[in-house]
Amino acid sequence: MYMNSPDSFQLLRLFQKVAPAWFFRDLCQKHGYNFRDAVYSAPVVVWLMIWQRLQGNQSLAAAVQHLLRGGAADLVSGNKRWKEETVSAATGSYCQARQRLPKLIAGEVMDRMVEQLRTEMQEGWAGLQRPVMVIDGTTLQLRHTPELVKGFSPGHNQHGENHWPMMRIVVFHDVFSGLALRPSWGPLYGDEAVSEQGLAEEALGRLPTDAVVLADGNFGIFAFAYKTQQSRRAMILRMTLSRAQKIWRGELVEGTEHRVIWQPSRCDRKAHPELPESATAEGRLMVCANPSRPTEPLYLFTTLELPAKEILGMYKLRWNVETDLRSLKRTVGLHQLSSKSMDMVEKELLLAIAAYNLVRAVMCLAAKRVNLSPRQLSFSFVQTVVNAALEGLDHASTDAEYQRRLDRMLRYAAQGKLPNRSRRRSYPRKIWGNGGRFPTHQRGVDNGGHSK
Repeated sequence: MYMNSPDSFQLLRLFQKVAPAWFFRDLCQKHGYNFRDAVYSAPVVVWLMIWQRLQGNQSLAAAVQHLLRGGAADLVSGNKRWKEETVSAATGSYCQARQRLPKLIAGEVMDRMVEQLRTEMQEGWAGLQRPVMVIDGTTLQLRHTPELVKGFSPGHNQHGENHWPMMRIVVFHDVFSGLALRPSWGPLYGDEAVSEQGLAEEALGRLPTDAVVLADGNFGIFAFAYKTQQSRRAMILRMTLSRAQKIWRGELVEGTEHRVIWQPSRCDRKAHPELPESATAEGRLMVCANPSRPTEPLYLFTTLELPAKEILGMYKLRWNVETDLRSLKRTVGLHQLSSKSMDMVEKELLLAIAAYNLVRAVMCLAAKRVNLSPRQLSFSFVQTVVNAALEGLDHASTDAEYQRRLDRMLRYAAQGKLPNRSRRRSYPRKIWGNGGRFPTHQRGVDNGGHSK
């Protein structure tokens, strides 16, 4: 068992426990990667890439300096060059090791971390001993390089061709712990563009077999409901009024529910020609009061046999994914990936989410100390505490000193409790208008406005 109590938690050592040396050795043999006793072995590279994200996307030079200061001493202690203190401060070797690392190893390391952490962090819905996973999508901006432009088209609009390649991703999150599973991704624009619903269908296979899928109206379509039911996973999907009316031809009165057999429409079959002729999805169509918008009822399709009040209570947890995505994009700095190749972009994405999950683990342990839910703590606050404590943990000379510093980190992290909002905001939500702009750069025109 991992993480039996907050006192047994060790940040770097947690990484070593959920992804131990034998696991890396087996992975490297499986994927034909040369597992040598080099300074930048697979465990060291993975940890340093995670450390870079934990520290706000630090540079390669900062990661190398972190290693030289003993930040990953446990991972390189058996290396001859490390013992002789002849490891170079240059970034070339680390850069090459990052590029050589197979992305399949990065993906399987992340999957194992989620699997090990989820068991200890799972809270669950009262009376329902199953994980509840919520899905949503977002977009990420990539560097403008020929390889990334080819793989992730920048697209165009009424003003012409865009500059930045764009990636679409969808991620399943545990609604209680906030842990993020391995995402699915693809191009946002171009001939190879993928939809959020298509990526969601692909991501279904990575869910626990007993998971409950929670999704908003963007995923409340027949194809996704059918795929979810075929995978033998339960679901709670929000539907639009028009879709709900097509399923139930009668009047949809708030507070009622109907047993329905959802059949695909002509538009569904046109968009998804792979659907079999007998494709249907059976469940309950519920019309619930919307707590935030009294004039707009909620239309929910579910296969769970729980009272309507509990189904609505679970659906209200869907909002958690919005703050999770914000933490991924802004707090962990995932809104723009800095890598310049397809292979490195995918590894950077996977290990950034692994770093995010380590912060979630700290939140869970800190929350347990003060009898709170992990969702009651601020992600950005806890990340700041973790960043400040990492170097001290790495340089603890004894186990007792390490434990003291660890206890202090968890104590500080537990102080990042979010305020309880007892009423609505006293001001309306607004956004700043667009500020002034420089003239748009045009190809073939120099800075003086003259054609080349």
